[in-house]
Amino acid sequence: MTKTYRRVLTIAGSDSGGGAGIQADLKTISANGCYAMSVITALTAQNTVGVTGIHPVPVDFVCEQLDAVLSDIGVDAIKIGMLFSPELIIGIADKLRSFEVDTIVLDPVMVAQSGDKLLQDEAIDALKQHLIPMATLITPNLPEASELLGYRITSLDMPDLAARQLCELGCRHVLLKGGHLETENSDDCLYNGLNNEITFFPAKRITTNNNHGTGCTLSSAIASQLALGKTVENAVAEAKQYVHGAIQAGAEYTIGHGHGPVHHFYRFY
Repeated sequence: MTKTYRRVLTIAGSDSGGGAGIQADLKTISANGCYAMSVITALTAQNTVGVTGIHPVPVDFVCEQLDAVLSDIGVDAIKIGMLFSPELIIGIADKLRSFEVDTIVLDPVMVAQSGDKLLQDEAIDALKQHLIPMATLITPNLPEASELLGYRITSLDMPDLAARQLCELGCRHVLLKGGHLETENSDDCLYNGLNNEITFFPAKRITTNNNHGTGCTLSSAIASQLALGKTVENAVAEAKQYVHGAIQAGAEYTIGHGHGPVHHFYRFY
């Protein structure tokens, strides 16, 4: 009897420091029991301190990578991260549409942990118009949600309003992440656009400087759990548990001089 992998593709930028982007995604997908594939959208010169350079991959070559993976191996879920330009967003959306990809987790990466900008201003409209309507789930933090909606979101007191408005952009679910709040907890809020239900995922905030790539890690873990057949609610719950453990385990380590990574393989060593 032959075995099959659950296949997860990450479409994102490369982080030379290994803590975020493609590198974090590949680690996360593997740690969550899936076969990891990648389409690289940009090269970044990056470490724990910041981003010193971004080299976009030509749109045609990004699409060629997509063709290579999807025409041969196929996919059970896709995670999308750093996209950088409107031309790239439109190209990827067209390609995913042509392959009729159904399960997409979109992490609207706009700014790195260091504060460096990773998305061109004009790309935000392209994201809203072309990719968000295709997404099973989007996972913005509060600053990213604020950019998408055009007004500042400062709390999770009324998450249903912001999440509902984000769903009106066309996606099926929204996970509004509360990690940027200066509160004791780091709670997230899941809005199910299919039945208008809200689920809170409480988490105790872990005090550590090693929080680089947490957004990439969470969205990749969710995509992996969806590929394994979980519902969106259960996939988010499993992914949150995994990320919390990775942050907790990674807090004990020292690497670099800035924001270090989480420990993606804490369940194994």
